[in-house]
Amino acid sequence: MSLPSDTPQGIADTLGYLQHHLQELTERQHISKSNINSTLAALTVQLQQLTQLVANLPLSLPATPNTPPPPIPSPPVSPSPTPLTRRTRPKLSCPLDFNGERHNGRAFLNSCSLYIHLAPEQFQDEQERILWALTFFKGGCAAKWSENVFCQEVDTSIFPIQTWGEFEQQFQLHFFPANTEADAINALKGTSYYQGNRTVDDYLDSFQALVSDAGYMDPRTLVVKFRRGLRVGIQSQITTMPYGWPANTDPNAWYKVAQRIDQAHLTNEAFQSVLRSTPSSHSKASPDHFIYGGPHGRGRR
Repeated sequence: MSLPSDTPQGIADTLGYLQHHLQELTERQHISKSNINSTLAALTVQLQQLTQLVANLPLSLPATPNTPPPPIPSPPVSPSPTPLTRRTRPKLSCPLDFNGERHNGRAFLNSCSLYIHLAPEQFQDEQERILWALTFFKGGCAAKWSENVFCQEVDTSIFPIQTWGEFEQQFQLHFFPANTEADAINALKGTSYYQGNRTVDDYLDSFQALVSDAGYMDPRTLVVKFRRGLRVGIQSQITTMPYGWPANTDPNAWYKVAQRIDQAHLTNEAFQSVLRSTPSSHSKASPDHFIYGGPHGRGRR
């Protein structure tokens, strides 16, 4: 298409570009139409072939057996979870009030330590443990000592006891027997610890407490001290045993043998006591129990 000679160059360029683009679109349209016609022809041929195959199939297909589908396995049943058994905590007893008497100091401190060991979650820190223990300091020198501790805190703005271990050390210093070891050694040198009329069990309890306070650990020494304190009858029975005599270096064997002999004595005494308290089944003989007769003139009926 020709343009007037006075057409601006910009418009002429634009029109030329549009004319060229229109020509390209027309050519593409022809190509697409040709591709579509080819595709339709190919599909028509395939459809004719499929129609011919269907026409050649037999009219009836062989019957297939009516086999039931395999059973669907049931999902495995998972065992029901066992309910968790809630652990019940044993009921804890608080320590008894403490008045500062030294012979009760060890028992009080052990009671506090046991409670803290069984219920540590009740205390946020060590200072709370110490304050809890001080609540039981009532009366006597214990209350006075507790008062002094809090007075030191007021004066210095710092609690004077920082750890539970430090509290135990201070407590032992002020409220444990002052000469425990010396007193125990002196007792074991004398005769006051002897068994006497006590059972072997009671004697053994006090004996073991003494040797612990005295620091005795040598097995031979323990045997000598324990044997000397036993009642003479039990000592003699042990030393005259035909066999099974405990070794002089085995205190535990001496403890067990002495307990066994003492238990046998107690059982026999209880048996004899029952016999003595039971009335005799034979009454005194009366004159009519005797009859005369027989070749010798008199006999018992």
